[in-house]
Amino acid sequence: MKVRSDQLEAVLQGYQGPSIFLVLGDEPLQSQEACDCFRRYLKTLHYSERDLHHVDASFNWESVLLSTNALSLFAERKLLEVRVGSHKINKADGQFLLRWLEDPAPDTALLIIIDKLDGASKKTAWFKHIESKGVLVEVHSPETHQLPQWLSNRAKSLGIQLDHEALQILCERVEGNLLAAHQELAKLQLLYSSHTISAEQVVASVSDSSRYDVFALTEAALAHQPDRCEKILNALMHEGLEPPIILWALTREIRTLYNVQLALQQGQSYDSLCQKERIWGKRKMLVRKASQQIPATALESMLQTASLADQAIKGMNRDNPWLILRQMALQLAGTPLLTQSLSG
Repeated sequence: MKVRSDQLEAVLQGYQGPSIFLVLGDEPLQSQEACDCFRRYLKTLHYSERDLHHVDASFNWESVLLSTNALSLFAERKLLEVRVGSHKINKADGQFLLRWLEDPAPDTALLIIIDKLDGASKKTAWFKHIESKGVLVEVHSPETHQLPQWLSNRAKSLGIQLDHEALQILCERVEGNLLAAHQELAKLQLLYSSHTISAEQVVASVSDSSRYDVFALTEAALAHQPDRCEKILNALMHEGLEPPIILWALTREIRTLYNVQLALQQGQSYDSLCQKERIWGKRKMLVRKASQQIPATALESMLQTASLADQAIKGMNRDNPWLILRQMALQLAGTPLLTQSLSG
């Protein structure tokens, strides 16, 4: 069965199915907490040995799964925990895994932790077996608009309350980093557990732990959030991210919009374009809307600006590459800019 991470503990209280579990997603806090929940559940069932493996190029699924037939002399039951990370389970390994899942070793529980799976992997027989027979938890970072509610619920679970302004400031400080959010809430609980926490108290105690990346930048631009673009760019610059990476991400998004516009004009279906351009998940809606709002001439202008940024990065002109990248991001976010010198 597929369950949300916040439902897991309640689901396991009445769970009677096989001890086959999968945690999917690269959000570290929720992944860690889901794994801890499974381990606590198995401990109540007297699984006293834990056999941990990390998948790498030399990892052999067959030998690891076959080893489950040999229990320790001192252990009644064993947890086999396999951390796959970003590696893929190929067809041959998937078939062997499926055979094991259909006839698991006695007194052995299996916990698989995977960062990401593509659509094809989610259609494999081994994945569907775990989804239907075991327990699947898929973890995601909350969207920007979902973060205040997530933080509020988390605070209540710790017995603390934040006023509205305090909650907004905390969102800004920990956006994109739930581990930092958890740590900061724990700190606030220790400092102010008997009071409603104010904005001033949050400012005094919480460090700025926002974790941004180039994909958050392009997402903000597509969603027409210029203020958020500015904040993310500043964070990336202070974190020391190299300008070529940001230029690559922005240029990729602009070219995608341009290609989508052109193909739609030629009568191609948007769903087929998404397959071709590798547009998945929430990006499908953002790209479609942006491709309808931004004129082709504006996209062509942005690509010319990208060329200027590339030259600035390579030292071929005296322009400041960060100023040009800012102009690109804000144009993509739908903010009209006055013609100005980019030198700085």
